[in-house]
Amino acid sequence: MLEAGIKIGGAELSTWIAMGLLPFARITGVCMVAPVFGALFVPAPVRIVFAVVLTAAVLQFAPPAPPEELGLMLLPALARELVIGIAMGFVTQMIFDAVVVGGQTVAMSMGLGFATMVDPSRGSVPVLSQFYLIVATLLFLALNAHLALLRIVFESFTLLPAGNISLASTNAAAVVGFGSTMFASAIKLALPAIIALLIVNLAFGVMSRAAPSMNLFAVGFPVTMVIGFCILTFGITNSAPALGELIASALSLAAKLAGGG
Repeated sequence: MLEAGIKIGGAELSTWIAMGLLPFARITGVCMVAPVFGALFVPAPVRIVFAVVLTAAVLQFAPPAPPEELGLMLLPALARELVIGIAMGFVTQMIFDAVVVGGQTVAMSMGLGFATMVDPSRGSVPVLSQFYLIVATLLFLALNAHLALLRIVFESFTLLPAGNISLASTNAAAVVGFGSTMFASAIKLALPAIIALLIVNLAFGVMSRAAPSMNLFAVGFPVTMVIGFCILTFGITNSAPALGELIASALSLAAKLAGGG
């Protein structure tokens, strides 16, 4: 009888662990790629502990996952949960990719494409992109978008209970379509500087025809940089609403992926 009791206890423990692994997989997917939470400067053990704490909180209110024992049969369900989490984190991460693309475009127009630094997440990127990235991160935190993302993740367990989803629920077409929004936002951020610097370059082209002996490389490069920085100074406040709209769109899509749309 004692052996039978031990076997029953082990089966129950295995089922309980399996039911906890499903929400843990979804939350881990978010923590892998989401901005701030998934940043490479955050140590992996910290992210794992954070995911465990969130999972413990979710288990207090979320509908229980279908009882399953640990084994190979659990792997497809874990994979589906991981895909859902990665999809929700990925769409918010695309906000910062749009900012990096916009910064690269402006840097090339200003002649600062050579001024790069190594980003652990994205490799070698222009310093100007890093500046835009810092501004976007501060705005993301100031708007409490990180808290909104956590709320969406928590609500997803009510709308899409763990273990009861299919890969069709990830709405891959919406994620791919959001890529066009990312590039459009990047152009929107960079367009004022691009147009102004294009006018400056056209003016230098006219000057080179009028005064062929003038060294445009010695004059044009510093003038272009000064004008570019002036445009950035006046345009950074105007770019905040565009970034806010992009953050709102990303969170809306994340909510849709979570079953709220």
